[in-house]
Amino acid sequence: MEIGLIGIGKMGYNLTLNLLSKGYTTVIYDIDKEKLKGLDKKGAIFAESIQDLVSKLNKTRKIFLLLPAGEPTNNVINELVKYLDENDIIIDGGNSHYKDSIAKYEMLKRLNINFLDCGISGGVSGALNGICAMVGGDKDVFETCEKIFKDISVEDGYLYTGRAGSGHFCKMVHNAIEYGMMQSIAEGFEMLYKSEFDFKLDKVAKVWNHGSVIRSWLIELLYDALSKDNKLTNIKGIMKSTGEAQWAVETALEKGIPVPIIALSLFMRYRSLENDTFSGKIVAVLRNQFGGHELYYL
Repeated sequence: MEIGLIGIGKMGYNLTLNLLSKGYTTVIYDIDKEKLKGLDKKGAIFAESIQDLVSKLNKTRKIFLLLPAGEPTNNVINELVKYLDENDIIIDGGNSHYKDSIAKYEMLKRLNINFLDCGISGGVSGALNGICAMVGGDKDVFETCEKIFKDISVEDGYLYTGRAGSGHFCKMVHNAIEYGMMQSIAEGFEMLYKSEFDFKLDKVAKVWNHGSVIRSWLIELLYDALSKDNKLTNIKGIMKSTGEAQWAVETALEKGIPVPIIALSLFMRYRSLENDTFSGKIVAVLRNQFGGHELYYL
C-alpha cells in the first residue's frame, strides 16, 4: 500500500519511519527540505512540491497531513484540491479545531474528495512505535483506510468515532484531560519540593509508578526527567498552551458543561508566562518528554 505524507516535523518524521517499517510506499513533502534528511535512506520517496507528491501516488490517493492547525493546514488543503481526483482521501492528523474539520469535510464533499479528521495521541515516540488514533468521517471512507490506522497504532489503539469532526473533538477532550492530569501531578510535586522533608523526587516518582493508583506514562516520563536533574534546576517553569484546552473550555461554555479542573489548568499555563514556579517546571518537562515541546532555560 502507498501513502502520501505532508508535514515532516517531529511527529511527521517518526510517522514516516513507522509507515516505512510496515512496508508502505511513502511519498513525503515538507516546505523545509532539511526536515527530510535521512528519510530517503530509509526508503521514503521525496516530492519536490505538493503537485509532485500527488503525481507520484496512484488512484485512489491517500494523503496524511501532519501540520499545525489553522492556516498551514487550510493552505495545504486548498493547494491539494487543485490536483486531486474524485474519491481521493485527505486525512488531517493535526490538532485542528473540530468545527474547522466539519467545514473542511463539507467543502471537500462538494468536490467529491473524501476527508477524515484524525486525532493522534502518543507523542513523538508514539508516532514511531504506535499511535493512539481517533478518526471521524464517513464510515466507508474510514473502512478504506482502516488498515493504515491499524498498522500505525498500538494494539487496540485506534477508534472510528463517528461523523466528521468527531475525531478532532475526541482529541480536543483528550488534550483537555491531559492538561488537568499534568497540572495535578505538578502541584503534588511542588508540595513535595517545598515540604520540610528531604524527598528525592525521582524516587517518589519511581515508587508511585509501581502499584500505586496514580501510576501512568506521565509519572514514568517525570521519573526520567527528575533522575537527570532532581530539582529541574536549569529549567524555567514556562508551559505554553497549544490551543486544544482553550477550545475545550470554550466548547464547554457553549454547551453549559462545568469543567473547573480543565479551565484552571489552562489558566495556570497563562500564569506560568508571568511567574516561574516549580509546578510550571514539572509540566514543562513533561511536555518536553512526551511531545518534544521546547524547554526554556535560566
